[in-house]
Amino acid sequence: MLLPYPVIDQLTPQQVRLWHDYFAGKRHERARNVEEGIWRRTQDPANTDQSGWSTDDNGRRRIVHYRHRYALDHTQPVPRLVLTQLYLYHSLTGPADEMDTWRKDIDTWLHTGGWSPATTGHRRGDLRVNVDDVSVHAQDERAGRATPPGHRTVDVTVRSHGCRLSRPARNLPWDVLAGGIRIKDQRGAPRYAEDLRELRDHLPFQVELGCGPSIEAGIPPLHYLHEVYRVTARRDNTLTQAHPFTLAPHTDPLIRELLTEPETKTEDLVRMFRSCFQANPTPAHHALRALHQAGAMTGPVITHNFDLLAARAGLAECFVRRYDQRIPHVPLQPETRALLVIGLHADRRAVQARARTAGKKIFYLDTEGLTENGAFREYPIEGARDGDVIVRAPATTGLRRLCHLLNITPDPRHRGARR
Repeated sequence: MLLPYPVIDQLTPQQVRLWHDYFAGKRHERARNVEEGIWRRTQDPANTDQSGWSTDDNGRRRIVHYRHRYALDHTQPVPRLVLTQLYLYHSLTGPADEMDTWRKDIDTWLHTGGWSPATTGHRRGDLRVNVDDVSVHAQDERAGRATPPGHRTVDVTVRSHGCRLSRPARNLPWDVLAGGIRIKDQRGAPRYAEDLRELRDHLPFQVELGCGPSIEAGIPPLHYLHEVYRVTARRDNTLTQAHPFTLAPHTDPLIRELLTEPETKTEDLVRMFRSCFQANPTPAHHALRALHQAGAMTGPVITHNFDLLAARAGLAECFVRRYDQRIPHVPLQPETRALLVIGLHADRRAVQARARTAGKKIFYLDTEGLTENGAFREYPIEGARDGDVIVRAPATTGLRRLCHLLNITPDPRHRGARR
């Protein structure tokens, strides 16, 4: 496989401007041309249903860390968006006999995929792969974590030629592991409302934005990445976090897919970034901008999304997505009286807790589910508390209705300022 890998083969002049205005350069709060994700899955009594933990089977672990870099390529007459750097780290810990079989399988896949021996590891075009098989992992030794008796760890690192991550970047998934497993919230007794009319009594408000509006814009839901990187054995459209963890070699196809058909798998890997780049702000984003201009909403949009749709609609963003569950400083405005949480689920709840502590009322605008393949799948908000208000509606529907209630007219022609 050769790099750069084409993501969008021909860009329009508008897309080139979009790249330079919102994705390129170092002036932003993060490297917006980098897509990164981390998952760590372990066995624990608290996650028995998903991990299969038992007194006889309790030492399995799987860590996946990816970090891909994108850029514009001007080699051809028409610029194109390309993947310039690929990095995938996969660490699997399990019983020694299973890891023996896994190691042999990896050798078979290297042969099937046409990889050639290199000075270190193997190579295929511009890709390099290294495999490390250890009884005691250096990261466990450093952290004082005991390796379960009879277990081994096999690390597979697939990267593009010349890709060098700093030590802190390579350590990041292990720092996340040290933070422990996520503890699910106990849902309280929130109240349901037909629309957001009650929010009129709590102006101005601030917004925390999840992936709901992004899904309305055509961006895949985040569980798409779980499927691409095989985080769980998702066999149906159930949206609850009930799918079994991928923790055993025989249930983990990720490395096989990447080693035997890297071009095909890379197409899956770049789909999320391509979708984010090609998406446009929705009427929901334009409604938020109108509410902000009218003074009903204030402060930056607190967002967990990396699609930049709020920024492209002309709103300042405060990006808070983290992998270690430690939410950074959030500029909750002292004059605001409420926090409106839009399309946000599961473990993204620290901002809401801080808002409650500050005495702000919490409103949710959320469908509490998703329609896939013609079927609506329930996904109740996990962190809702007593006294919170839930409006069960799509972001566009709910925000347009709020604008109508406040006599505010959104302007869909706005294309955002350069940021």
